[in-house]
Amino acid sequence: MRKNLIISIVYTAVTAVLLGIAYPLLMTGLAQVFFHDQANGQLVTENNTIIGSRIIGQAFIGDRYFHSRPSAAGNGYDASSSGGSNFGPTNKKYVDRVAGDVAALQTTAPGQSVPIDLVTTSGSGLDPDITPAAAEFQIQQVAKARGMSEEKVKALVAKNTTERQFDVLGESRVNVLELNLDLDNTNNQTTSK
Repeated sequence: MRKNLIISIVYTAVTAVLLGIAYPLLMTGLAQVFFHDQANGQLVTENNTIIGSRIIGQAFIGDRYFHSRPSAAGNGYDASSSGGSNFGPTNKKYVDRVAGDVAALQTTAPGQSVPIDLVTTSGSGLDPDITPAAAEFQIQQVAKARGMSEEKVKALVAKNTTERQFDVLGESRVNVLELNLDLDNTNNQTTSK
């Protein structure tokens, strides 16, 4: 009995050290060496200030910016409250919110169909990307607010569109943060000339 107890304690201690300390340290070290940017959240900095992450969505205010998908994570894009609303497609609160969002968006682009990802949340509530159709829907509004030509804004959307990986995995997408940063940089260069 005593021998079995000692063996079980030794195995528990060895397993705890190997799987609770050594393995996580090894994986963290390998991630820092081979995937440094990804392991640290793909943070975007400007003037030594963190302004966002390429992999976590954020809210953008005003007509001068492209807008992300709505977020059901906490008060919006709260990584500590990641998750969807869990409302089904027939839930009255969900249907009313989506109908209200569609009506509001149709005032910005009368006659155009509103892309579904501009009125529905992602499963995590943190999706940083929108579809190219959702970006194209917003081109007229952004161009007008910034005093830019629609062609120039459309070119920025095309430049910031990531195609399907290996032509089969995922869907074409536009990272909203990167597009808005590119838009700000282009707009700043135009106004400084």
